[in-house]
Amino acid sequence: MRFRFFLFYLSIFVANATCSQAQEDVLPSKTIVPGIKSPDPVTQNKKSSSKKKEAPTVITAEGVEAKDGQVMEATGNAEIRKDNQFIRADHLLFLQETNEVFADGSVRLEQPGVTLSGPGFKLNLDSSTGEMTQPSFVFTEAQVRGDAEIVRIESKQKYTFEKSSYTSCPVGNDDWLLRMSELELDRNSQIGTAYNARIEFMGVPVLYTPWMNFPLTDRRRSGLLGPVYSNSNRGGSEFTQPIYLNIASNFDATVSPHFIEKRGALYDNEFRYLGNSFTGKFEYGEIVNDKLALRDRSHASLVHSQDFGAGITGSLNLNSASDDAYSRDFYSDPAIATNKNLLREGALSYTGGGWWSVSARAQSYQTLQDPDPTAVVDIPYRRLPQVNLGAQRVIAGAITTFNSEYVEFDHPTKVNGTRVVLNPGVAVPLVNDPAYYLTPKMTVHYTQYAMGANNADTILKFERTVPIYSLDSGMTMERDFAVNGNGYVQTLEPRIFYVNIPYVDQSRLPNFDSAKAVFSFVQMFTENRFLGSDRIGDADQVTTALTSRILDADNGRELLRVAIGERFSRVTPRVLLDADTTTTNQSDVLLSVAGKVSNSLSLDSLVQYNPNNSRTEMFAATAQYRPEAGKVFNLGYRYTFDSNPKNTVKQLDLSTQWLVGGRWHIVAQTQYSLQAERSVLALAGVEYIKDCWAFRFGANQFVTASQETQTGYFWQLELRELLPIGTDTLTQLKRSIPGYTVLSERQRYNPPVQSQP
Repeated sequence: MRFRFFLFYLSIFVANATCSQAQEDVLPSKTIVPGIKSPDPVTQNKKSSSKKKEAPTVITAEGVEAKDGQVMEATGNAEIRKDNQFIRADHLLFLQETNEVFADGSVRLEQPGVTLSGPGFKLNLDSSTGEMTQPSFVFTEAQVRGDAEIVRIESKQKYTFEKSSYTSCPVGNDDWLLRMSELELDRNSQIGTAYNARIEFMGVPVLYTPWMNFPLTDRRRSGLLGPVYSNSNRGGSEFTQPIYLNIASNFDATVSPHFIEKRGALYDNEFRYLGNSFTGKFEYGEIVNDKLALRDRSHASLVHSQDFGAGITGSLNLNSASDDAYSRDFYSDPAIATNKNLLREGALSYTGGGWWSVSARAQSYQTLQDPDPTAVVDIPYRRLPQVNLGAQRVIAGAITTFNSEYVEFDHPTKVNGTRVVLNPGVAVPLVNDPAYYLTPKMTVHYTQYAMGANNADTILKFERTVPIYSLDSGMTMERDFAVNGNGYVQTLEPRIFYVNIPYVDQSRLPNFDSAKAVFSFVQMFTENRFLGSDRIGDADQVTTALTSRILDADNGRELLRVAIGERFSRVTPRVLLDADTTTTNQSDVLLSVAGKVSNSLSLDSLVQYNPNNSRTEMFAATAQYRPEAGKVFNLGYRYTFDSNPKNTVKQLDLSTQWLVGGRWHIVAQTQYSLQAERSVLALAGVEYIKDCWAFRFGANQFVTASQETQTGYFWQLELRELLPIGTDTLTQLKRSIPGYTVLSERQRYNPPVQSQP
């Protein structure tokens, strides 16, 4: 909830901060003001009274003179201290009777969290009230500074600045300023108030408000957020002005009028809430009479989670859109704009005793169809409802498990039905040592179906019982070695996994949620080669794998990892899915190589080779070069074979953030399909990073549907410790460019001296 203007949420002044104490110089004389007891520790130890004594006033200067017994005049590097107040000036007058200080000449006042400097001022040390002309101020912990014509000090906690300005830029740099006719800071209420405030960037006013207030701490505050400007081929020029409403300490809302040149006014609303046992967010957006679609359009979303206590939790995730094109037309985030299925789900779960749990959920989707009638999006099954019961306990050294499921599958055109799954199992770790393990396991997978609507088969009920046996074993061996005086550890980790599943005819069973699992190092060490419960693959197979790592002996960091694995079957698999053509006894070979070539360069690669057809089924490789923060280059390539050449994937991935001169960075990302000879996603832009602000400008383009592409332009001016103006680009840059560094969030940006403008 940062960055508010007109009622700012701006954390620039820190309450209850510790006093910024200046280092005490070695001076020629030190005088204790007459009439005030010396803070001599010996004298203090002799006091028997527990009454708290008044803090002494200590004056230090090159020369101190008493006048009429009531006025102390200090000249030459004069300093006065009392409590947590410190004053330094060329010339000081201290009125002992009224406890007032008059100072002139290079005056400096330090109080908790703030330092004031000016040519002259007066201050009452008892009431901490006073006045300073032409002050410069620094709020120490917030790293902001400013100037004013005059400051009235009403107490240690309250200040009023006349004709003031402030910035987070370092001294000598006023690239941006917040100027105000009056600024009031009340650190008791932790509220700041500004009048006739305007933001200037490079001397040009960019925002104005006649009045605003803001919290001095991290408290939320109602007001306007930074405006957002953007442009896209689907909407034209766009402007959004979010309005933040701090309803209560645990409720807030953001109303965002979004004006789209080609479509009209879209009103996005977000409501967030938080309780002791629940949290959630509700979003609703609506555009009345879209000028392009010629109809009203809207979307809604509710995400809620609740802890009912006693181990019971619940959640809701409900999403809807008025039409298939809503996400494509109104979202510039590729992850949202390309989502074809909007989830609608409610869940309830209970955990008992820490070893068993039960959950229930109802799940459906709203499917957003592609505008191309030849690219129909498959509608997922609805689960209305789904109930799961699971348990795991260690009994006499054996790990016993029980998993069960009841689910009703509903679909408008496909076969409907209910499915009951019972899956008990037991695993006995015969050897369980850090260097060796041997674990046999047995489970029984029982499934029962009751068929419903759209069933073309005459049989209405099916049952299937499949026993599953497995044996997992492996070891880890290590050896130490040295290269050029550096110590390393090499490991050798062989693993053998055996699975036996007898063949059971499943050709007439429905397929509600099963699919062939992607072959990987994780999947090859699981019993079933299918995902879901509708297909249990027959198997009499052994999986062998060998992994070797090289580790830094000093810190254990992995420098290199090489792994190879393959699965061998004694029988030809007979349980298949429609798209499954597996008929061989020998699986593909997986080879993975990954590691850090140097402190700056890391590599990762995976190859899946089919020895039966002598071809590469899949190949993926990525490299990252990152010599320092703010410099990163990522290069990746993916290839996936498909019998249909149109579905074969050949994709090049490239992304970078790189310093190109002075403070200029380029940012770029592209996902280019070599097979389709077109860009699937592209982003390019520039960043200019300075000590107290950053500017970003760029464009992105991505495919939203089979025959549609969205192109958008973004810019953002980020004023450190104030607010961003423009599109939120950082979220997308962090997600799109691995290793991206938000340089404006660093303590200071210090480019090479020769590169400074």
